[in-house]
Amino acid sequence: MKEEKLAVLGGEPVIPAGSIPAETADRLFRKMILTDEAKAAAMQVIEAGSFSFTDITEKFQEEFAAWQGTKYAIAYCNGTMSLTAAMFAIGLGEGDEIICPTKTYWGSVSQALNFGASAVFCNINDMLSMDPGDLERCITPRTKAIMVVHYLAYPCDMDPIMEIARRHGLKVIEDVSHAQGGLYKGKKLGTFGDVAAMSLMSTKSLACGELGVLVTDSREIYERAMAFGHYERNNANYITECDDLKPYFHIALGGVKGRANQVCTAIARDQLKHYDERCREIRRAMNYFWDQLEGLPGIRPIRVDESTGSNMAGFYEPHGAYYPDELHGLSVKRFAEAVRAENGGHCYEGANFCLHTHPLFKTFDLTHCGTPSRIRYNDRDVREDDRLCDPSLEKYCFSVPRFNYLDKDVIDRYAAGYRKVIENHRQLLESDAKEAQGGRWYGSENQ
Repeated sequence: MKEEKLAVLGGEPVIPAGSIPAETADRLFRKMILTDEAKAAAMQVIEAGSFSFTDITEKFQEEFAAWQGTKYAIAYCNGTMSLTAAMFAIGLGEGDEIICPTKTYWGSVSQALNFGASAVFCNINDMLSMDPGDLERCITPRTKAIMVVHYLAYPCDMDPIMEIARRHGLKVIEDVSHAQGGLYKGKKLGTFGDVAAMSLMSTKSLACGELGVLVTDSREIYERAMAFGHYERNNANYITECDDLKPYFHIALGGVKGRANQVCTAIARDQLKHYDERCREIRRAMNYFWDQLEGLPGIRPIRVDESTGSNMAGFYEPHGAYYPDELHGLSVKRFAEAVRAENGGHCYEGANFCLHTHPLFKTFDLTHCGTPSRIRYNDRDVREDDRLCDPSLEKYCFSVPRFNYLDKDVIDRYAAGYRKVIENHRQLLESDAKEAQGGRWYGSENQ
């Protein structure tokens, strides 16, 4: 094999700037694709001034529930609010513990502080997914629920997770923000636990603006979630079975206005019509891309074997797992930098840092009471468990492009950039600063 000088060291890049037409790149990588019908629906809301009404939103909820395969769906202003409502709906409260994988976006679990509950962090496996083998280690008499996160569209191993949850009598919330419409062994994600919630913001696979959805088959959970953040629907028209909620009609119980903007739900109705077909094409493209890199040292695709009935939905923020020992210890940071130089971007190290490393979960005092909020109402210091999550810091990963459709010629070029860096990685060893590799906080460099 002939050695090629890497672009980051002055060689010729695999994809020179401007060599892929702008129109092609826009079609291939655009995050939020809107039809003329979606734009027209949004304009109807704008012209009618019906941003804050609920007529379109309720139609969307019915359609989404039917698509999801659940009895109920509630739209919220964003995914974080839908997850917060799910926590309230299952009865999360002071002194409770909620288990969450440590590598996820903060919106999966940080709002547990608002309920006086403690987040307990579970380790992840090589696919950056909740490790069922570490789950029971996290369970104590105070454990109320498990927050399952289908992170980066990879379906969690739900069979053992649900078996553990049932055996211990725990509630399960599924965060499907990265995997809307994805499957685990033929069953749709978000239909395993007691309740699921997800973001449909503008960069998600199911991109609808700024929007969240909660789904459940439980009438009690539905009513409690509705009452939490929908003051205009916290009334006898919607709350029919939860007698304990009826004295509090007309005010949102969480003190928040969580309803969706109807521009977003109007767009969402059209997006839902096209979503499954778009995901199928994305999966064709992404599986083709990963097939071109099969067998190379140092990297593994974060994807599932679709012959099992599982899939990666729309491959939200696709990543690969990274194994530095197979590349003479080359840091993923330097690896990603070299790939960016070859391909003109699209490759960054990390994903989210592990949440247990952030000061919010160590010292932050939300209510100014003099005690860190994470342990304020607990009789044990759950922060001591964080040391058992250290192995999660050693699960390295890197991002890859998400292709909207199968264009083999272009995809081959991007794959060639990754292959070139791997095959010539020894050139990078001397200049590798070996900087921290775990990830990044959103809003920081390399977002």
